[in-house]
Amino acid sequence: MRKVRPALLKGFDQEFLPQDQLEFDALVDLIRRNFERYGFLPLETPSAERIEVLTSKGGSEKEIYALSRLAAQEDDEAATKGALRFDLTVPLARYVAMRERELAFPFRRYQIQRVWRGENPQVKRGRFREFYQCDIDIINRETLSDLAEAEIPSVIYSVFREMAIGEFRVRINNRKLLKGILRHFEVPDEGSNALLRALDKIGKEEERAIRAEMEAQGLGAKPAAELYRIIASRRDTSETLALLTDLAYRNEPYTQGLDELRKVVEAVRQFGVPDGAFAIDLSVVRGLDYYTGTIYETTLSAHPDIGSICSGGRYDDLASYFTSTRLPGVGISIGLSRLFARLKEASLLRPLARTPAEVLVTTLDAQALPRYIAIAAELRAQDINTELYLERAKLGKQFEYANKKGFRIAITAGAEEFGRGTVKVKDLATQREIDVALGEVATCVKQMLDNKAH
Repeated sequence: MRKVRPALLKGFDQEFLPQDQLEFDALVDLIRRNFERYGFLPLETPSAERIEVLTSKGGSEKEIYALSRLAAQEDDEAATKGALRFDLTVPLARYVAMRERELAFPFRRYQIQRVWRGENPQVKRGRFREFYQCDIDIINRETLSDLAEAEIPSVIYSVFREMAIGEFRVRINNRKLLKGILRHFEVPDEGSNALLRALDKIGKEEERAIRAEMEAQGLGAKPAAELYRIIASRRDTSETLALLTDLAYRNEPYTQGLDELRKVVEAVRQFGVPDGAFAIDLSVVRGLDYYTGTIYETTLSAHPDIGSICSGGRYDDLASYFTSTRLPGVGISIGLSRLFARLKEASLLRPLARTPAEVLVTTLDAQALPRYIAIAAELRAQDINTELYLERAKLGKQFEYANKKGFRIAITAGAEEFGRGTVKVKDLATQREIDVALGEVATCVKQMLDNKAH
């Protein structure tokens, strides 16, 4: 028989050993727990959508994995051929448009699923073609309170504080404010995206190169220098608001954006996010064609090289391609696969998970198998995750297995112990072992596990 070389497809290669998978799953559980703490409801959408749905809000067909076999099977409906989703926001827009009469608004949803993008993978940078995203969004009909925009940093703060990966900062800006600043410098709206793309390189490229790019977009040398100074300088939140107030550019988007930014900052503080965990940052210009109000980028203070660990913003009309109902919303996304890879590389992840089973029941005597099974069953009945060692092996090998997998407790009994009506319960961390009556095993184990938890 011809052997097939075991290998993974490029970009589809985030595959873990069990212990790493447990750590990844623990992060998913942590994120889910925090999302639900704020009242977000779970949602899953199909992996594949119609291509016209995915491209409705600017998705590039070059980056979309089309389902060619499905298209071939449905030649008579070529317009409805499918593709794998590239994010979770466009499927959300389709979902809300289809079900708006069934949903309670404001609709608060979270979604933790895989997405697929046909881009060049960079494993060292944590970029994959298949990866997990963790999204939340708040969507309402016709209007959306700016309190929703302020609550989002509170959720971000809750997630990353519990994750304990070091100091982080939620960097906040406003798209209307940016538009007003560019309008003051007489940058036409149709040319603003190219200029913003240059400004997005602040902190990543040298000032000289960025200003040269700005001048190449038609901005004079003096205004380019002034605009760069305004956008790139770092101040605390109050100082930035004071600067923006003093600038007082006289145009509608600037005035409106500054007012929105003030309200969001005030409310973010009311939600309990400390000033050290968020700041206005005018160089945050993400979502060139997508966001319409507040925008967010979250970075680790000590590891800026990791880049954004969470981003998002406000959009005024989520589902305009699918319904005439105006559905403004605000949301964020955590690219968990990329984040996990970079945090592992930087050794920033604290242990969040061990083996799912906390107790190993060892087996010494094949004749006593029914007794071992009964001990394991009793522990499981008391909600204690328990594994029964099923292979024939010396006790030393079983303990080696227990330590490698991270069990907390091992239970051992042979003919002598069963003759006395007892078992040995061993704390694998301290190596302390005690004799326990068969009828008290579950109570003893629970007490030991509770003590470890505290």
